[in-house]
Amino acid sequence: MFLGHFAIGVATKPAAPALPIWALFLAPQALDLVFLPLTAVGVEGSSHGDYGQSEIDAAYSHSIVGALAIAALVFVVARKVWKSDRSAWILSALALSHWVIDLLVHHRDLPILPGNVGGLPLFGFGLWDYPRAIFSIEVMLAVVGVGLYLNWARTQQDTRFRYLGPAVITVLFALMASSDFARLPA
Repeated sequence: MFLGHFAIGVATKPAAPALPIWALFLAPQALDLVFLPLTAVGVEGSSHGDYGQSEIDAAYSHSIVGALAIAALVFVVARKVWKSDRSAWILSALALSHWVIDLLVHHRDLPILPGNVGGLPLFGFGLWDYPRAIFSIEVMLAVVGVGLYLNWARTQQDTRFRYLGPAVITVLFALMASSDFARLPA
């Protein structure tokens, strides 16, 4: 649900006008930004399948403890960069939102402890079993996110480039949605 993660960040722009859109765009992907290097070194991994049917081994970056640690790191970095507790809390909450959304859509592959130490139960409500419904929800989130961002830009930015950011995000979201649509099972 990459598109959905990005969309939630973009939708946050009106509530976080001091933060640049790129930070709001990337914060919900903080867990995946940790997942990628861990995959590169063989600690985590995935196999690609149809939309929502990929097998994901993210026992460190996507454990609840790992997600909380990543969100805490985002808080510390954001506070240092933007010198604002509010900005740090917003970006940290966006980072943690990734795990919450994944809890809804993933199959039971989200551990409590990093590496699933202790073999505790895995979590995931498995909404990926309904790929067309989840895809529709992602597209809806993208439309709402762009709409909120566009409205904020229209009313709060006083430059001739006020629509550039929303236009770029719309193109990126359309490309992501097209890619996901092509991967929907028949």
